[in-house]
Amino acid sequence: MTLTSQKTAAVIVAAGRGSRAGPGAPKQWRPLAGRRVIDWTLAAFDAHPDIDDIVLVLHPEDREMGKGLPGLHVDGGATRDASVRLGLEALADKDIQHVLIHDVARAGIDAETITTVVDALKGGASGAAPALPVTDALWRGNNGAVTGTQPRDALYRAQTPQGFNFAAILEAHRTHTAGAADDVEVARAAGMDVSIVAGAESNLKITTAVDFARLEQHLRGTMDVRLGNGFDVHAFEDGDHVVLCGIRVPHTKALKGHSDADVGMHAVTDAIYGALAQGDIGRHFPPSEMEWKDADSAIFLKHAVDLAAEMGFKIANIDCTLICERPKIGPHAPAMTNRMGEIMELEESRISIKATTSETLGFTGREEGIAAIATATLVTK
Repeated sequence: MTLTSQKTAAVIVAAGRGSRAGPGAPKQWRPLAGRRVIDWTLAAFDAHPDIDDIVLVLHPEDREMGKGLPGLHVDGGATRDASVRLGLEALADKDIQHVLIHDVARAGIDAETITTVVDALKGGASGAAPALPVTDALWRGNNGAVTGTQPRDALYRAQTPQGFNFAAILEAHRTHTAGAADDVEVARAAGMDVSIVAGAESNLKITTAVDFARLEQHLRGTMDVRLGNGFDVHAFEDGDHVVLCGIRVPHTKALKGHSDADVGMHAVTDAIYGALAQGDIGRHFPPSEMEWKDADSAIFLKHAVDLAAEMGFKIANIDCTLICERPKIGPHAPAMTNRMGEIMELEESRISIKATTSETLGFTGREEGIAAIATATLVTK
């Protein structure tokens, strides 16, 4: 936050109903890339060092949903310009020099655009607003047919936040009696000059349902996809069952290991650790520590899953192959898939557990033990 006596405030207009966005809640309350639209917008202004105060203009029916959101909350009016005026009035008794007025539906607003508008105001502009030059051909039309063309020279696509000298824009809104498309129109009607500054394609306004997908792609950014592989082997010893992928399977022998020797779950766990570049089970649960003697391998797998979440990843799919002559895996595969899904909180459709033999070759072919290989795909949340 700035430390000067003359401050910059932001008025976030969020009182609309957004009927063009389709059925459902008003668009500002809908989910977008893991958060709500309004959360993305407010976070950008709340984190910006040039913004000292925030006023959030809400529909009276949305007061409850707005609890916990930053800023001073005020009720909006029947029209956008009425809502803006009410937001400005809430700042009238504060030492505000500049104000930025922003539509909540532009959830892709970035710090650079905010800074550009603020810098223009600090440089002496009475008003400044981001915009993008029109590059497409423009037509005039009637009844679905082209009736003419429109030169695109000197035409811009307006965006927000639109910034102004606070006292000037407050007076402009107080005296404005007609409707207005935006605050630049109100300012110009009052004789204020407004400078055009660089806008951003990502600062799009959610208007229709398709805009959610466009903006979500931008907010999520380039997806980070990680692949990891795991391999594990356990020898047989005397016993009457083996534990594979969390399921007790009757057998003439048991698997030897420091924990429960679940070779399948170990391979999957190591695959997740590998995708995260976080070593293997031995790094996190050293076999030298008696705490893990005979431990349920679900502890290890759950730790790997939780670590992935902490690092910003979710598991996209798991593929595990058990290599053995016996026991036969097929009859138990559904139960294994179900158990692994429970531990990882993952849909069973994203888990593949299968088996193969080594055609009587090697230690698995001689039935001296069981091996498992696994692959894990992780993606950013």
